[in-house]
Amino acid sequence: MRMVLIRDAHRRDLTGLLQIRNHAIVHSTATWTDETETLNDCSQWLAERRAANDAVLVAEAHGAVVGYAAYTRWRPKPGYRYAVADSVYVVDGHQGKGIGKMLLVELIACATTAGKHVMIADIESTNAVSINLHRSLGFAPAGALPQIGRKFDRWLDLSILALPLG
Repeated sequence: MRMVLIRDAHRRDLTGLLQIRNHAIVHSTATWTDETETLNDCSQWLAERRAANDAVLVAEAHGAVVGYAAYTRWRPKPGYRYAVADSVYVVDGHQGKGIGKMLLVELIACATTAGKHVMIADIESTNAVSINLHRSLGFAPAGALPQIGRKFDRWLDLSILALPLG
């Protein structure tokens, strides 16, 4: 595998982040929206994550953003402040090379250092690659919600996995 650097995301990464996010919106059920984002939307998303002290990491290879991972509070009420939900995305052509795992390992470390208690993965139930990635790092099934979302003219089931931290 070529050299990949995992680091905090910066404003200079916005174009790469936007491309990854919009590709997932248009081509996958990894995110349950069909409204693509603008550069301003992505900038606001990154600023909101920073203001909340959430982690946003990028995987960089040869100067290009080839993946990202982030966590955010799982639910907005104060009682959930120690539970975070993760997101991990890797650019087509770079998948299957361990980049997603590298990102998620570092994201778990960031959440642990930040004093979070549990990380939750909400994954579309047919996304075996993401489910297997999370399970390989100790996430365990925590629930399932059938037909809870809709995209591409079909109902989507949600698998919920959880990892206790530190």
